[in-house]
Amino acid sequence: MRASPRQVGGTEMPAMSSRGGSRRRTINEINMVPFIDVMLVLLIIFMVSAPLITTGVVDLPSVGRSKAQPAHVVHITVGTDERLKLKVDEGDESSVVLKSLAERVKAAQNGEDTTPVVISADKAVKYEAVVKVMDILQTAGVQRVGLAVRNSGAAAPAL
Repeated sequence: MRASPRQVGGTEMPAMSSRGGSRRRTINEINMVPFIDVMLVLLIIFMVSAPLITTGVVDLPSVGRSKAQPAHVVHITVGTDERLKLKVDEGDESSVVLKSLAERVKAAQNGEDTTPVVISADKAVKYEAVVKVMDILQTAGVQRVGLAVRNSGAAAPAL
């Protein structure tokens, strides 16, 4: 038996391409060196520029720092039915209409613009009702308006 030109020693040889010469092997890998170089340059840029960036300082309010309550406080209570009650210091609560709220608060402040006004509202009250009260006080020129909140440490009511 005579061996065919493609068989040498009983095994087949790979066919040669017609482009003349050897067969090229494709590269299935991505060269990572340029990628790593770019990332290192970016890292250096960020490391150099980070200390140069100045951050804005914001003075945030804190809760619970005040040990002494002010001597004169005006309390406004918004009920679940959105009715308003006005209480000056530890006096009796009196009902007030939204239209006359600004006049009554100004009278309760006795001409002192720094007298704080605290708004208390039930959690079932619409946010819009509280915002209306705050808006009326702001338009009347009341400077110190705050919202009363329950401390998170207080026990929650049982359902």
